[in-house]
Amino acid sequence: MILVSKYIVPKGYSGIALFPFVFVKHAYLKLDKIFLNHEHIHLRQQLELLIIPFFVWYGLEFLVRYGRYKNWYLAYRNISFEREAYQHENHLEFLKKRPFWNFLKYL
Repeated sequence: MILVSKYIVPKGYSGIALFPFVFVKHAYLKLDKIFLNHEHIHLRQQLELLIIPFFVWYGLEFLVRYGRYKNWYLAYRNISFEREAYQHENHLEFLKKRPFWNFLKYL
């Protein structure tokens, strides 16, 4: 389910996937197939890791990457979950053939 909320989406971002929802900052993003595919990849990742462990892993990996890069944006973009989602967001059929725990390739 896709919901519009400028309050739930963190500043500087357009959307966030919080299983089972995708929150977008602006209503027009509900029509952006590439953007939504990116967020749906995150929903699959969350489901594979049983949701809570996904967020723990995401946060810890962000801290490790931030320690390495000393840059918020570079740390975010190099999280394995984000690397997978960004690489495949243009492939709208990706989730139909995506292997289980595919994000591990991006560690």
